[in-house]
Amino acid sequence: MKLSVVIPVYNEELTIKEIIDRVLAVPIDKEMIVVDDGSTDRTPEILKSTKDKVTVVYNSLINIGKGAAIRIGFEQVKGDIIIIQDADLELDPSEYPRIIEPIIEGRADVVYGSRFFGGRGMRETNLTNYLANKLLTHLTNILYGSHLTDMETAYKCFRLDVIKKMRLKSIGFEIEPELTAKALRLGYKIYEVPISYHPRRISEGKKIGFMDGIKAIYFLFKYRFCKMKEIKR
Repeated sequence: MKLSVVIPVYNEELTIKEIIDRVLAVPIDKEMIVVDDGSTDRTPEILKSTKDKVTVVYNSLINIGKGAAIRIGFEQVKGDIIIIQDADLELDPSEYPRIIEPIIEGRADVVYGSRFFGGRGMRETNLTNYLANKLLTHLTNILYGSHLTDMETAYKCFRLDVIKKMRLKSIGFEIEPELTAKALRLGYKIYEVPISYHPRRISEGKKIGFMDGIKAIYFLFKYRFCKMKEIKR
């Protein structure tokens, strides 16, 4: 099975080259789709130097949002399995084999890399972010009957046919609850595997804020009670 790695990018000149090199170093059959979402720093210039190694899509002259970039990336994939990779260095691509293993073995259709599985990641995460994630994850479990430990993880991995069934609409960070809610509404059980986590500080580029948490709560409720025609293509 071939893996498609979708990387949404916005102003990541300090990390984009290294994350591409790390993904390329993973010894599995893969393709990489990088979607530049209106970067205003040197990111577009750096991406031009990698065009022989990756597929680069320039989304817009302005920053639209992570959700829009991911959806554009999904339209470009040619692999059997899709994983989302943030352009920072918080999560380690060397863990791809462990994440995709349940799908390759036919044990799962959707796999999340959990930062908190078995208590991992708690020490590295600041208290505010940890509590916000616990709240959103707990709410997801109540609404959808799931047993997740990390709904907001950036490492979300799907069989291609699962993504093809979803009617995705998100523009910003609400893509995280949308993907989770729609996978669960379609009847897929989300399998979790533990991953390592190296969070950036706010001063280094963390962009998720209080209003993103409020939006996540809104969309979790919305997709739980909306009609299936809003879920499925």
